[in-house]
Amino acid sequence: MSRTALPTTSLPLGAAEPGRRLRVAGLAGGPALRARLAALGLLPGTDVTIIRRQGHGPLVVDVRGSRVALGRAVARHIQVVPTEPAPAV
Repeated sequence: MSRTALPTTSLPLGAAEPGRRLRVAGLAGGPALRARLAALGLLPGTDVTIIRRQGHGPLVVDVRGSRVALGRAVARHIQVVPTEPAPAV
């Protein structure tokens, strides 16, 4: 049985594919933004899934069973890593 290695580098939340399970690797930005993201449940180590990412509008993500809408500028401050390999094409 072969195992596919997961990427070790993080990427901004807005750059990830919808439907993939991701883990928050880090938060950038000032203390107020990090506090707001923490209040929404977006802490390092938390699993999230992008539910919707269309056009130039907000991203909708599932965080601990709740849907959260994030503007693109805010999503750029959230670094994520995949928790599973990309599906085979």
